[in-house]
Amino acid sequence: MTGERTSGFDPDDTGAPLRIMRRDPSRLGFEWKDGTRTEATAAVIRGGCPCALCVDERTGAPILAPTTVPDDLEHREVQFVGNYALSIVFSDGHRTGIFTWEALRQLTEAHDHQESPNPQERA
Repeated sequence: MTGERTSGFDPDDTGAPLRIMRRDPSRLGFEWKDGTRTEATAAVIRGGCPCALCVDERTGAPILAPTTVPDDLEHREVQFVGNYALSIVFSDGHRTGIFTWEALRQLTEAHDHQESPNPQERA
């Protein structure tokens, strides 16, 4: 997946980013409606996977320890799930997570805050 969204739906209604950038096989970037730009490595996104293999369905407690995710992880496939999320296949074979726009924004904003004390410098 590279470049601008061209699916024809209104991102105002879904929280979808205006653009999704596949920086390289290890990074995804997003440009949001409010002008904010965020990005994160595949490892960070995989560490925040919401699927039942990674998060206990009953308690919501994490099962996957993000520290067990290799730093050199890559995303092999990135696909839209309806108008509300992305499905990502990672180089470790994991493929069951559905990452909503809200979850991706939270994950990437948290990552940006860890990498730079002033995330606006990344825009």
